[in-house]
Amino acid sequence: MSTCLRPSPARGSAPWRDCSGTSGSPIWFERPMSGPDDHRLSVPTTSIVEWTRAFVRHPSPQTERFEQEPQVQSFITEKVVPLLRDLALPWRQDAMGNVVVELGPARTDGSLMIMAYAMTHPANRMRNPFEGELIEDAAGAFVRGRGVSEQKGALAAALAAVKSAADGLTLRRRLIFALSTAGETGRHDAAASVCNALGYCPKLAIVAIGTTQRVALANKGRIDVFVTVRGKAAHSSMPWMGVDAITGARDVLDRVLAIDVGGNKHPALGAATLTATAVRSWPQATHTVQDEVRLAFDRRLLPGDDPQAAFAAIAAAAAEVGAPWSVESEPGPFMYPAEIARDGPFMRAAANGCRRMGLATPETFHSHGALDAGFFCHHGAQAAMWGPGAVDQWHSDDERIAVPDLITGALAYRGMIEQALCTDDEGGGEFERNGNPIYGGAHKVRNANRPLKLF
Repeated sequence: MSTCLRPSPARGSAPWRDCSGTSGSPIWFERPMSGPDDHRLSVPTTSIVEWTRAFVRHPSPQTERFEQEPQVQSFITEKVVPLLRDLALPWRQDAMGNVVVELGPARTDGSLMIMAYAMTHPANRMRNPFEGELIEDAAGAFVRGRGVSEQKGALAAALAAVKSAADGLTLRRRLIFALSTAGETGRHDAAASVCNALGYCPKLAIVAIGTTQRVALANKGRIDVFVTVRGKAAHSSMPWMGVDAITGARDVLDRVLAIDVGGNKHPALGAATLTATAVRSWPQATHTVQDEVRLAFDRRLLPGDDPQAAFAAIAAAAAEVGAPWSVESEPGPFMYPAEIARDGPFMRAAANGCRRMGLATPETFHSHGALDAGFFCHHGAQAAMWGPGAVDQWHSDDERIAVPDLITGALAYRGMIEQALCTDDEGGGEFERNGNPIYGGAHKVRNANRPLKLF
């Protein structure tokens, strides 16, 4: 049984609507549900919870407009920017609408970025996805709503940590908080825009997303590939008058899926994968031999894999299908794979920072999903997904985050900030990529004439 934790309605007002997950009438509480304040955070626990609820109440779903979706942009300008003003944190927006907050000395070496995300999965079949309900069951108190476990809980925790650092720490190196307009786009455009605006890539980067408080030591990358097969339309009563694009597409599908992508295996991630994810044909009319078919493929990448080479292999296999069809392949959105060392700078800063806060060393895992950690690693940083919110709640019909996890997440981020930016041991030095030592300092990713591109 769950109960809905909301203030009691004013006398004489209409009763509150029942909450998702409740059994019978909800129980009203005269006080907001929260734990005691933590002296290591300058933000009250109640505020962190209320920020999270407010974020959920402003929908910011993925749509076909991606980062330029008006709801995503308005979430930033109407919810997050006013909060940054209230918190007296300096902020600016880049050309894509991403928010950047910079604190500490204006030096790029030893810098730490926390990147959070504005965009969420669509509501789908979730009941009351944007009410920001505060509920309680036998497991404790939770904030419920779309994106709360994946993006918006980690966002609230990150803001609490950054504000606490601004209020209580003497930063010796640069702290950057970034709120990305992405989150569900499957591409690095927003992260590249942020780093282009900064003029450099940070040395350490926390990809603030719900990982059940575990650090992702590695994750697969991904490139989408689109293959278009063209034939000639005809009435289906006389198919010999046309060239059936579906027949050609079937041949393309067989040839592409026959590519061996399993030869290179990662000890934790296993083999790469290649999956057909969509097939569409035109013209969308009855009794018509189709003259165009578009196929989409999802090619997962292991650390060390080259996305351009992966695309080239698919394009070559598709091109083996010749006349009477024409075949064209194009690369779609992509994300680089990521990998950091278990004893490298990121994990040292995270583990020592958690110990500073009286928290256990974070557990680790390996992810088959892709996000922006790969972008930062590709440009010489140490980066990993890490944050409050259970992975198994992502995109679920009852998505929620435990209130204690929000506070633990804020403390963990606060601890890593102190360890990385306020001590002699910032978790710096050299680390390895593919067995070769790479300097872990900040790296320029832009000049005036050459912004970051796909390959």
